Amino acid sequence: MGETIPIAIPRKGRPLESVFDRLARRLDVSDLADDVISTLRHEKALTKGTVTPDDEDVYHRLATYSTVDDPAAPEYTLLRDDRAGKPRRIVFDSVTIPIDDVDGIPDGTEIQLIGREEPFRALRTHEFALGFDSADLVLEEVVELRPEPLGRIADINARINPADTDVRVVTGLGDTVYHTLLATPGVTPASGSLDRTFLEEYDGPLCIEPRYERLVQAVLGTRTLDDVSFEYPPEGREEEAAIADTGVGVYLTMTGSTARDHGLVLGEQLFPSETVLLESTPEVSDSIAAVRSMLANGPEETELAVGR
Repeated sequence: MGETIPIAIPRKGRPLESVFDRLARRLDVSDLADDVISTLRHEKALTKGTVTPDDEDVYHRLATYSTVDDPAAPEYTLLRDDRAGKPRRIVFDSVTIPIDDVDGIPDGTEIQLIGREEPFRALRTHEFALGFDSADLVLEEVVELRPEPLGRIADINARINPADTDVRVVTGLGDTVYHTLLATPGVTPASGSLDRTFLEEYDGPLCIEPRYERLVQAVLGTRTLDDVSFEYPPEGREEEAAIADTGVGVYLTMTGSTARDHGLVLGEQLFPSETVLLESTPEVSDSIAAVRSMLANGPEETELAVGR
Protein backbone atom coordinates (compact mmCIF):
# COMPACT_ATOMS: atom_id res chain seq x y z
CA MET A 1 0.00 0.00 0.00
CA GLY A 2 1.36 3.41 -0.94
CA GLU A 3 1.61 6.52 1.20
CA THR A 4 1.34 10.28 0.76
CA ILE A 5 4.74 11.98 0.80
CA PRO A 6 4.74 15.75 1.38
CA ILE A 7 7.22 17.84 -0.59
CA ALA A 8 7.88 21.53 0.06
CA ILE A 9 8.05 23.72 -3.05
CA PRO A 10 8.19 27.48 -3.68
CA ARG A 11 4.88 29.34 -3.89
CA LYS A 12 5.66 31.26 -7.09
CA GLY A 13 8.27 32.28 -9.63
CA ARG A 14 10.89 30.50 -11.70
CA PRO A 15 11.68 27.82 -9.08
CA LEU A 16 8.04 26.74 -8.87
CA GLU A 17 7.79 26.60 -12.66
CA SER A 18 10.92 24.46 -12.79
CA VAL A 19 9.44 22.00 -10.30
CA PHE A 20 6.26 21.61 -12.35
CA ASP A 21 8.27 21.29 -15.57
CA ARG A 22 10.20 18.43 -13.93
CA LEU A 23 6.98 16.74 -12.76
CA ALA A 24 5.38 17.15 -16.17
CA ARG A 25 8.22 15.09 -17.65
CA ARG A 26 8.47 12.55 -14.85
CA LEU A 27 4.79 11.91 -14.10
CA ASP A 28 2.95 12.92 -17.28
CA VAL A 29 1.07 15.79 -15.63
CA SER A 30 1.58 18.40 -18.34
CA ASP A 31 -1.99 19.72 -18.10
CA LEU A 32 -1.65 20.28 -14.36
CA ALA A 33 1.74 21.96 -14.79
CA ASP A 34 0.45 24.24 -17.55
CA ASP A 35 -2.59 25.16 -15.44
CA VAL A 36 -0.54 26.14 -12.37
CA ILE A 37 2.15 27.97 -14.32
CA SER A 38 -0.27 29.95 -16.50
CA THR A 39 -2.44 30.87 -13.49
CA LEU A 40 0.48 32.20 -11.49
CA ARG A 41 1.97 34.07 -14.45
CA HIS A 42 -1.39 35.74 -14.99
CA GLU A 43 -1.62 36.69 -11.31
CA LYS A 44 1.92 38.06 -11.37
CA ALA A 45 1.00 40.24 -14.33
CA LEU A 46 -2.09 41.48 -12.46
CA THR A 47 0.02 42.31 -9.41
CA LYS A 48 2.54 44.21 -11.53
CA GLY A 49 -0.28 46.05 -13.32
CA THR A 50 0.71 44.91 -16.82
CA VAL A 51 -2.73 43.41 -17.48
CA THR A 52 -6.23 44.38 -16.32
CA PRO A 53 -8.24 41.76 -14.41
CA ASP A 54 -11.63 40.62 -15.68
CA ASP A 55 -12.60 40.23 -12.02
CA GLU A 56 -11.26 42.93 -9.69
CA ASP A 57 -12.05 40.90 -6.55
CA VAL A 58 -9.02 38.79 -5.68
CA TYR A 59 -11.15 36.56 -3.44
CA HIS A 60 -13.46 35.70 -6.35
CA ARG A 61 -10.47 34.78 -8.49
CA LEU A 62 -9.04 32.68 -5.67
CA ALA A 63 -12.32 30.77 -5.34
CA THR A 64 -12.41 30.23 -9.11
CA TYR A 65 -8.88 28.81 -9.24
CA SER A 66 -9.09 26.55 -6.18
CA THR A 67 -10.93 23.22 -5.97
CA VAL A 68 -10.89 22.45 -2.27
CA ASP A 69 -12.88 19.19 -2.50
CA ASP A 70 -10.50 17.59 -5.02
CA PRO A 71 -6.91 17.07 -3.78
CA ALA A 72 -5.79 16.29 -7.35
CA ALA A 73 -6.73 19.85 -8.38
CA PRO A 74 -4.46 22.71 -7.32
CA GLU A 75 -5.31 25.03 -4.46
CA TYR A 76 -4.06 28.58 -4.12
CA THR A 77 -3.79 31.09 -1.32
CA LEU A 78 -3.14 34.80 -0.79
CA LEU A 79 0.19 36.36 0.03
CA ARG A 80 1.18 39.98 0.62
CA ASP A 81 3.38 41.07 -2.27
CA ASP A 82 6.46 43.17 -1.49
CA ARG A 83 5.60 45.90 -4.02
CA ALA A 84 4.40 49.37 -3.05
CA GLY A 85 1.10 49.13 -1.24
CA LYS A 86 1.72 45.41 -0.57
CA PRO A 87 -1.14 44.10 -2.71
CA ARG A 88 -2.53 40.63 -2.08
CA ARG A 89 -1.14 38.15 -4.59
CA ILE A 90 -2.51 34.71 -5.41
CA VAL A 91 0.19 32.06 -5.00
CA PHE A 92 0.37 28.26 -5.01
CA ASP A 93 -0.82 26.36 -1.92
CA SER A 94 -1.01 22.60 -2.58
CA VAL A 95 -1.89 19.72 -4.88
CA THR A 96 -1.72 15.91 -4.62
CA ILE A 97 -0.32 13.85 -7.51
CA PRO A 98 -0.60 10.04 -7.69
CA ILE A 99 2.45 8.04 -8.75
CA ASP A 100 1.57 5.01 -10.86
CA ASP A 101 3.71 2.50 -12.75
CA VAL A 102 7.05 3.80 -11.51
CA ASP A 103 9.66 1.13 -10.75
CA GLY A 104 10.47 0.86 -7.05
CA ILE A 105 7.48 2.92 -5.87
CA PRO A 106 4.43 1.04 -4.53
CA ASP A 107 1.13 1.57 -6.31
CA GLY A 108 -1.05 4.01 -4.44
CA THR A 109 1.84 6.29 -3.50
CA GLU A 110 1.12 10.01 -3.82
CA ILE A 111 3.20 13.13 -3.52
CA GLN A 112 1.62 16.20 -1.98
CA LEU A 113 3.24 19.43 -3.12
CA ILE A 114 2.93 22.08 -0.43
CA GLY A 115 3.82 25.70 -1.05
CA ARG A 116 6.23 27.39 1.34
CA GLU A 117 7.82 30.82 1.23
CA GLU A 118 11.24 29.29 1.94
CA PRO A 119 11.17 25.51 1.49
CA PHE A 120 14.83 25.17 2.48
CA ARG A 121 14.07 26.50 5.96
CA ALA A 122 11.11 24.12 6.28
CA LEU A 123 13.50 21.22 5.64
CA ARG A 124 15.98 22.61 8.16
CA THR A 125 13.31 22.39 10.86
CA HIS A 126 12.44 18.81 9.79
CA GLU A 127 8.92 19.68 8.61
CA PHE A 128 9.68 17.88 5.32
CA ALA A 129 12.04 15.19 4.12
CA LEU A 130 12.10 16.48 0.53
CA GLY A 131 11.78 19.93 -1.01
CA PHE A 132 12.80 22.23 -3.82
CA ASP A 133 14.32 25.69 -3.44
CA SER A 134 16.89 28.01 -4.95
CA ALA A 135 20.52 27.04 -4.49
CA ASP A 136 21.10 30.70 -3.64
CA LEU A 137 19.36 30.31 -0.29
CA VAL A 138 21.64 27.41 0.65
CA LEU A 139 24.69 29.56 -0.09
CA GLU A 140 23.23 32.52 1.78
CA GLU A 141 22.54 30.51 4.93
CA VAL A 142 24.76 27.48 5.51
CA VAL A 143 27.63 27.16 3.02
CA GLU A 144 30.96 27.75 4.74
CA LEU A 145 33.06 30.69 3.59
CA ARG A 146 36.53 29.61 2.51
CA PRO A 147 39.48 31.25 0.75
CA GLU A 148 38.79 29.12 -2.35
CA PRO A 149 35.84 29.91 -4.64
CA LEU A 150 32.73 27.75 -5.03
CA GLY A 151 31.78 27.28 -8.66
CA ARG A 152 29.42 24.30 -9.05
CA ILE A 153 26.15 23.00 -7.62
CA ALA A 154 27.87 19.64 -7.16
CA ASP A 155 30.33 21.18 -4.67
CA ILE A 156 27.75 22.65 -2.28
CA ASN A 157 27.40 19.64 0.02
CA ALA A 158 31.12 19.58 0.75
CA ARG A 159 30.79 23.16 2.04
CA ILE A 160 27.93 22.42 4.46
CA ASN A 161 28.92 21.88 8.09
CA PRO A 162 26.89 18.90 9.41
CA ALA A 163 26.54 20.76 12.71
CA ASP A 164 24.61 23.54 10.93
CA THR A 165 21.98 21.51 9.11
CA ASP A 166 20.95 18.01 8.01
CA VAL A 167 19.78 19.31 4.63
CA ARG A 168 21.73 18.32 1.53
CA VAL A 169 21.44 19.07 -2.19
CA VAL A 170 20.38 16.06 -4.27
CA THR A 171 20.48 17.54 -7.77
CA GLY A 172 19.90 20.70 -9.75
CA LEU A 173 17.01 21.17 -12.16
CA GLY A 174 18.94 22.98 -14.86
CA ASP A 175 16.91 26.22 -14.84
CA THR A 176 20.13 28.13 -14.83
CA VAL A 177 20.51 31.88 -14.46
CA TYR A 178 24.07 32.88 -13.65
CA HIS A 179 25.54 35.21 -11.08
CA THR A 180 27.79 37.01 -13.53
CA LEU A 181 30.70 39.37 -13.17
CA LEU A 182 29.93 42.67 -14.94
CA ALA A 183 32.03 45.78 -15.53
CA THR A 184 32.14 48.96 -17.56
CA PRO A 185 34.52 49.04 -20.55
CA GLY A 186 36.78 51.47 -18.70
CA VAL A 187 37.38 48.98 -15.91
CA THR A 188 37.53 45.83 -18.05
CA PRO A 189 41.15 44.73 -18.57
CA ALA A 190 42.65 45.15 -22.02
CA SER A 191 43.08 41.38 -22.23
CA GLY A 192 39.29 41.03 -21.95
CA SER A 193 39.59 38.44 -19.16
CA LEU A 194 36.91 39.73 -16.82
CA ASP A 195 37.02 36.86 -14.36
CA ARG A 196 38.09 35.79 -10.86
CA THR A 197 41.72 36.38 -11.81
CA PHE A 198 40.84 39.99 -12.61
CA LEU A 199 39.22 40.38 -9.18
CA GLU A 200 42.31 39.00 -7.45
CA GLU A 201 44.21 42.00 -8.85
CA TYR A 202 41.32 44.45 -8.40
CA ASP A 203 41.32 46.92 -5.52
CA GLY A 204 38.08 48.83 -5.20
CA PRO A 205 34.29 48.69 -4.85
CA LEU A 206 32.12 45.79 -6.04
CA CYS A 207 28.40 46.48 -6.45
CA ILE A 208 26.07 43.70 -5.27
CA GLU A 209 22.60 43.25 -3.83
CA PRO A 210 22.86 43.24 0.00
CA ARG A 211 21.08 39.89 0.30
CA TYR A 212 23.80 38.28 -1.86
CA GLU A 213 26.78 39.38 0.23
CA ARG A 214 27.42 35.98 1.79
CA LEU A 215 26.70 34.20 -1.49
CA VAL A 216 29.23 36.36 -3.35
CA GLN A 217 31.82 35.71 -0.64
CA ALA A 218 31.29 31.96 -1.05
CA VAL A 219 31.32 32.05 -4.84
CA LEU A 220 34.40 34.26 -5.21
CA GLY A 221 36.29 32.98 -2.18
CA THR A 222 37.41 35.22 0.65
CA ARG A 223 40.99 35.42 -0.67
CA THR A 224 39.78 37.07 -3.89
CA LEU A 225 37.92 39.70 -1.87
CA ASP A 226 40.86 40.80 0.31
CA ASP A 227 41.06 44.28 -1.26
CA VAL A 228 37.45 44.54 -2.44
CA SER A 229 34.73 46.55 -0.69
CA PHE A 230 31.03 45.90 -1.25
CA GLU A 231 28.70 48.66 -2.41
CA TYR A 232 24.92 48.36 -2.69
CA PRO A 233 22.48 49.86 -5.21
CA PRO A 234 20.76 52.99 -3.87
CA GLU A 235 17.07 52.53 -3.18
CA GLY A 236 15.08 52.73 -6.39
CA ARG A 237 18.15 52.35 -8.60
CA GLU A 238 18.24 49.39 -11.02
CA GLU A 239 20.99 46.90 -10.22
CA GLU A 240 22.69 47.10 -13.62
CA ALA A 241 22.59 50.88 -13.54
CA ALA A 242 24.16 50.88 -10.08
CA ILE A 243 26.90 48.52 -11.29
CA ALA A 244 27.57 50.90 -14.19
CA ASP A 245 27.93 53.72 -11.64
CA THR A 246 30.36 51.66 -9.54
CA GLY A 247 32.32 50.15 -12.41
CA VAL A 248 32.27 46.49 -11.34
CA GLY A 249 29.58 44.27 -9.89
CA VAL A 250 27.94 40.86 -9.70
CA TYR A 251 24.36 40.34 -10.83
CA LEU A 252 22.01 37.61 -12.02
CA THR A 253 21.67 37.50 -15.80
CA MET A 254 20.40 35.02 -18.35
CA THR A 255 21.17 36.66 -21.69
CA GLY A 256 22.96 39.81 -20.57
CA SER A 257 20.79 42.02 -22.77
CA THR A 258 19.79 44.43 -20.00
CA ALA A 259 23.38 44.61 -18.77
CA ARG A 260 24.50 45.61 -22.25
CA ASP A 261 21.76 48.25 -22.31
CA HIS A 262 23.64 49.89 -19.46
CA GLY A 263 26.96 49.67 -21.31
CA LEU A 264 28.27 46.78 -19.23
CA VAL A 265 30.64 44.06 -20.38
CA LEU A 266 29.71 40.49 -19.43
CA GLY A 267 32.47 38.60 -17.67
CA GLU A 268 32.74 35.18 -16.06
CA GLN A 269 29.62 33.25 -15.10
CA LEU A 270 30.48 32.75 -11.45
CA PHE A 271 27.77 30.45 -10.16
CA PRO A 272 24.44 29.03 -11.38
CA SER A 273 21.35 30.33 -9.62
CA GLU A 274 19.44 27.09 -10.01
CA THR A 275 16.48 25.36 -8.42
CA VAL A 276 17.68 22.29 -6.51
CA LEU A 277 16.08 19.19 -5.04
CA LEU A 278 16.87 19.02 -1.32
CA GLU A 279 16.58 16.33 1.32
CA SER A 280 16.66 16.33 5.11
CA THR A 281 18.74 13.19 5.44
CA PRO A 282 17.46 11.91 8.83
CA GLU A 283 13.87 12.01 7.53
CA VAL A 284 14.48 9.89 4.41
CA SER A 285 12.75 6.49 4.61
CA ASP A 286 12.95 3.81 1.92
CA SER A 287 9.75 5.06 0.26
CA ILE A 288 10.95 8.66 0.34
CA ALA A 289 14.29 7.57 -1.12
CA ALA A 290 12.46 5.92 -4.02
CA VAL A 291 10.50 9.11 -4.71
CA ARG A 292 13.68 11.16 -4.40
CA SER A 293 15.38 9.05 -7.04
CA MET A 294 12.37 9.31 -9.33
CA LEU A 295 12.47 13.11 -9.03
CA ALA A 296 16.24 13.36 -9.35
CA ASN A 297 17.36 10.82 -11.88
CA GLY A 298 16.67 10.89 -15.57
CA PRO A 299 18.55 10.76 -18.85
CA GLU A 300 19.71 14.35 -18.37
CA GLU A 301 20.85 14.21 -14.73
CA THR A 302 22.96 12.19 -12.34
CA GLU A 303 22.00 12.25 -8.68
CA LEU A 304 24.61 13.91 -6.50
CA ALA A 305 26.28 11.89 -3.79
CA VAL A 306 24.80 12.91 -0.45
CA GLY A 307 25.24 11.49 3.00
CA ARG A 308 22.78 8.64 3.54
